[in-house]
Amino acid sequence: MSIKKHNWTKDEIISIYNKPLMDLLYEAATIHREQHDPNVVQVSTLLSIKTGGCPEDCGYCPQAARYNTGVEGNDLMTVSQVKAQALRAKSNGSSRVCMGAAWRNVKDGEEFDQVLEMVRTINKLDMEVCCTLGMLTENQAKRLAEAGLYAYNHNLDTSEEYYKDVISTRGFEDRLQTIENVRKTNVTVCSGGIIGMGESIEDRAGMLVALSTLNPQPESVPINALVAVEGTPMEEEQPVEIWEMIRMVATTRIVMPETQVRLSAGRTNMSREGQTMCFFAGANSIFAGDKLLTTPNPDVNEDMKMFETLGMVAQKPFIKIMQPKTVEAADSQFNDLGEKPKWSRPKHTIARNIEASIKSKI
Repeated sequence: MSIKKHNWTKDEIISIYNKPLMDLLYEAATIHREQHDPNVVQVSTLLSIKTGGCPEDCGYCPQAARYNTGVEGNDLMTVSQVKAQALRAKSNGSSRVCMGAAWRNVKDGEEFDQVLEMVRTINKLDMEVCCTLGMLTENQAKRLAEAGLYAYNHNLDTSEEYYKDVISTRGFEDRLQTIENVRKTNVTVCSGGIIGMGESIEDRAGMLVALSTLNPQPESVPINALVAVEGTPMEEEQPVEIWEMIRMVATTRIVMPETQVRLSAGRTNMSREGQTMCFFAGANSIFAGDKLLTTPNPDVNEDMKMFETLGMVAQKPFIKIMQPKTVEAADSQFNDLGEKPKWSRPKHTIARNIEASIKSKI
């Protein structure tokens, strides 16, 4: 039987992760079937509405302005462009559109107002709307909720301890504060992380401790395998083995029974058989489309063929939580406050991030 609790310890999670694989799979699959339909997968389309030029120094990210990764930046998309992409995603079986902008944090003004209109537009298409826009304040979260936002993605990335070896331009506490701000609304939380960044199993467990001790736990937890992009500080990292992904998915399912576990970045390096094992282990959500922001992703037709082979179907929208109502801009109760929050800027440095930045200027 599944045990939903908010006081998992790192040692407990490591013990689960290291179980004999057959035992781990059996336990995870049993819990998965208790809480979810094992033949239903939630399908999302990730759309980069503003690409490149990010001021952060995340060691994994090709959108950081300080690294030379060949990513072509673009200004914020128009509402009509986003609507067209959403309709295309819907026709391909997606029930959710997640819009990502390469921002450190949300800033009040015309661009945020434009994003709010995108949220309204997609919600009216009867699709779940998710945004990942960086840190945001309580008022900004309330404005997104009022527009009809269904989910907000804000990944913890890794454990609090290893976070300092990945990012130096913001603190781990900023991630938690943003999630807390979202929780003050009716918007659901999507938060997970990346494996394959050079972290230890202890760090993977630490990330799951941080996520599972949130109350409530995130409704969606993406598990990403690092896609090592040339020009980033992590370009030399070796791909994680499929067994590591399977173990991470299974452990996440056991620790957070009711959460939708999303099989995210890195699927292009996974065979159908490997992905199938991840679904068996408890993954029940994927990103569809040829790109995840800037990195490759399996073709949507290939995903649909895989679903057909496995006898799986795409989840309809608003199954877990009812569709939010959209309040038009003219009727909004929450105004642009022109906020300028003091998000943290840690003073430590990360050698490989600095080296990659210097290399990009040569």
